[in-house]
Amino acid sequence: MSRKAGPETPDGRYFVARGRLWRKGDPSLCDTARRAAIKALMQARLAERRAGDDAERRAARDAIQAAKRHLGEAGPVWWDDGAPDESGQHPADSRYRDWWFSLDAAARARGEHDPRGD
Repeated sequence: MSRKAGPETPDGRYFVARGRLWRKGDPSLCDTARRAAIKALMQARLAERRAGDDAERRAARDAIQAAKRHLGEAGPVWWDDGAPDESGQHPADSRYRDWWFSLDAAARARGEHDPRGD
């Protein structure tokens, strides 16, 4: 974990950033599929930044969502134990509450931090 990276839940389903749980990608994806989806995601994000009008922006956002679904970061959950998706929740308000409060203060602070910058 890099110095700025937030903590990862013990089951590997989420990481914490900006005080929220963010779903990680499906670990069962093969490397080729993962690389292709990440490339599509980065290209779509670039297209969103460069969009000249609402139609281009909407198309780019749709492409972002499609890539995230392919990666397993959005859409149906990739695990099969029936656990709900808790993306977007603060860890203290989720089933990860005990884990969150077991972390030291520095780890929780990294999870509250925005890794994109202050």
